[in-house]
Amino acid sequence: MNKKIIIIIIALAFIGTGVTAQTKMKEYKAGHVFNISLPDYMNKTAGINTSSAIQYKSEVKEVYGFVIFDTKEELGYLELNYNSINDFYEDFMKDFLTDEDKKEISKSVSKKIGENNFIESDATYFDKDANMEIYYLIGIVETKKAFYKVLSWTSKEKKDTFKADFQKILYSLKD
Repeated sequence: MNKKIIIIIIALAFIGTGVTAQTKMKEYKAGHVFNISLPDYMNKTAGINTSSAIQYKSEVKEVYGFVIFDTKEELGYLELNYNSINDFYEDFMKDFLTDEDKKEISKSVSKKIGENNFIESDATYFDKDANMEIYYLIGIVETKKAFYKVLSWTSKEKKDTFKADFQKILYSLKD
């Protein structure tokens, strides 16, 4: 019986050694957290843009929006190193509404609040499917960790009603 116990102890010692001799592991953090504030008449939603981190709307007021982010670390992996928020904005805008015939994009306005950089501009275009003009507030935010695209829109006739709320959404973003 003592031989059986000794054999079991030796077997357990080898098994324990095998477990601790595995490849060394390195921990990574996944995901990206940021905060943004929405007017109380808007709710989080889905189905507007599958690439977005958050989507929001009020169907009653006919206002919509979403936020897409690109971390600077991930952009670096893709060798997309932007020297400034202006470079990121210009790269985004070169493809925004390119297929639309009747579009107007305002001159961009830049601001720095705390450590974050912001750019905003207005865009309007005629949507053939909706048979109406659409107004966008386009916002870009640069934080230490990421670039964000904040797009909010409604009909052009409601621009004056909702632009200030769209700006509050944009300037509330922080990570």
